[in-house]
Amino acid sequence: MRCTFAAALPSWQGVLEFDLPEEATVADVLQAARERIATLDRDAALHAAWDGGAVGIFGQVCERSRRVQPLERVELYLPLSVDPKAARRARARPAR
Repeated sequence: MRCTFAAALPSWQGVLEFDLPEEATVADVLQAARERIATLDRDAALHAAWDGGAVGIFGQVCERSRRVQPLERVELYLPLSVDPKAARRARARPAR
């Protein structure tokens, strides 16, 4: 079964394609992606998001145990470093 993986880590961003068994889960895709990325960028493979970050398929958060369907894209999400609402409020505040 063909599927893809996408992530935007601090030191690596991109999309990888995989051919995995039909019963593959999101966790299996993450494992395969982490192993391949480790050969490209060791720092990216050690990022904390691999172990505890949110994951999803096509923008919808899901469990790591979810089975992947053919042609789906598994995504690894990083936590926001700044709250978008707080940043917008700070920009809108008049300068003193």
